[in-house]
Amino acid sequence: MNFEGTYVAMVTPFDEKGYIDEEGFRFNINYLIEKGVNGLVGAGTTGESATITHEEHRQIIEILVDEVDGRVETIAGTGSNSTTEAVHLTKYAKDAGADAALVITPYYNKPQQHALVEHYRALGECDIPVIAYNVPSRTGINMDVETIVEIAKIENIDAVKEASGSVDKVSDIYRALTLEGLEDDFNILSGEDSLTLPIMAVGGTGVISASANIDAKRMVLMVDSILNDDYTRACELHYEMLDLIRALFIESNPVPVKTAMGIMGLPSGPLREPLAPMKEENLEVLKKALKDSELI
Repeated sequence: MNFEGTYVAMVTPFDEKGYIDEEGFRFNINYLIEKGVNGLVGAGTTGESATITHEEHRQIIEILVDEVDGRVETIAGTGSNSTTEAVHLTKYAKDAGADAALVITPYYNKPQQHALVEHYRALGECDIPVIAYNVPSRTGINMDVETIVEIAKIENIDAVKEASGSVDKVSDIYRALTLEGLEDDFNILSGEDSLTLPIMAVGGTGVISASANIDAKRMVLMVDSILNDDYTRACELHYEMLDLIRALFIESNPVPVKTAMGIMGLPSGPLREPLAPMKEENLEVLKKALKDSELI
């Protein structure tokens, strides 16, 4: 499967009792589709996957697939630090009708590089396109360039969401894929919103974006501009969004994103503990960025 364009790492809205706000989630799905996004990700990190139950995980995937109804691509977050559990969730996503699965590298147990290859080999057998997710700041493990090239050779492992924060690394991944003749069969997606422009400039094909919950229109315009080789317009949009993106990551994701959605009147609801409301001084920075971006 070819992954190209703007994919939104959606928040999971909760009601005042802490349950999934299904009506609000469906509203957000339609709101983002109207903004022109290429796909939506449910039950990922931005969706507070670490604190939702397995039943809620399945519920989010089912709602996402049902409400999208084929209008854009649906991607289910199905990662775990247990290979068996990740395989189980990925198979569930396939059976539920999701177009693809986003699978984070196992966290906390810090598997070796060759173990990561075997982890994704097991996921490749689930018969659904898989996007590997490399985010060492959260997992404690960084997939090497060589490891990413190895998993690119596995059937159904079709992309990587790269969030190591290094454009140099993306350059090395793309060059290595090219040397193996894999560059047309394996996509690199930005996992760092503020680095989407440079990552796409050196071989990336899109972004899985948390900030697009807030400003999908401009993110879509920027990514489409890059894909159409209009880097002048893309640079303008990059700098228009930069302060907002920085404000949306001033505290742990998705705390500022959910807070911003609440300010904008979009369904978001409370955070799951141990996440807590923003510090007042950071909240003021966020409000200013939203005002400067003409979003409130």
